[in-house]
Amino acid sequence: MRLFGIGFVILAAMLWGVSGGLAGILMDKGWDPLVISFYRGAVGLVCLLLWLLISSKRNTVKNSSKVITWSILAGIGVAGNFSFYFLSISETGVAVAATLMYTAPLFVFVISFLFRMERATPFKLISILIVMVGISMLTNVYQIGIGSLNTLGIAAGLLSGLSYALFIFGFKYASEDGHPPFVLSVAFIAFTIILLIFIDHGQALAVIYSSDLVWFIVLGIIGAGISFFFYMEGLKRTSPTAASIIAMVEPVTASLFGLVVLGEVLNLTQTIGIGIILITITILSTRLRS
Repeated sequence: MRLFGIGFVILAAMLWGVSGGLAGILMDKGWDPLVISFYRGAVGLVCLLLWLLISSKRNTVKNSSKVITWSILAGIGVAGNFSFYFLSISETGVAVAATLMYTAPLFVFVISFLFRMERATPFKLISILIVMVGISMLTNVYQIGIGSLNTLGIAAGLLSGLSYALFIFGFKYASEDGHPPFVLSVAFIAFTIILLIFIDHGQALAVIYSSDLVWFIVLGIIGAGISFFFYMEGLKRTSPTAASIIAMVEPVTASLFGLVVLGEVLNLTQTIGIGIILITITILSTRLRS
């Protein structure tokens, strides 16, 4: 059962990596990061509502107030993760933004440790450190001078990681008393409402009449529809720290997407970074307990 959970998380992370590549293409075409985030979540919401209808007989809720509260917090986490990540890319570039977003395991670990949900074992600490080193090598962030970094971009990247951690906890505790399709549907309804407040409504409307509409739909389906189905199935079978670390296969997938589709080239250091991440994930898959 634990191995199935790990597999689901990895599959979800791979889909997120591909969706990140698609979002990058749309940003190059001039679409606003918040508009891209909005459509990613809104299309995902449609997918989740369809799933909710199909599984309506199993959508029992034991503690409605608790489930709705945690689901809304999960939705806030998703909104922050999507939006701050793309904002960070626009301010600092993909390398810095990706590295900062994947500080999420550090936030998850610290929160879990402070609330005594998990023990601070040397294995977990070393795993987090090794994966972060691998991501730094993969993104070449170590080559960028500190003085050139944008303060807003750094803050947005860190907030995207913190938001990701918020989603993990929100979904985890909402799912204790509520069926996952219901939890995610509430979360993405909250996401849609939040993003509607901040997006450029004119550009959002223009998407409907644009030739890029199909790419927005594909982005939403793989980036917030089926990917979240796989991720939530995995999260039910793994601990928050394990899931957040294993999901770091996303930047590996995004890099491969850039290599194959966008014609980008990986150097030796980046290849070593990919190897470090995959090896660490393999070790985690055999030693971490759910």
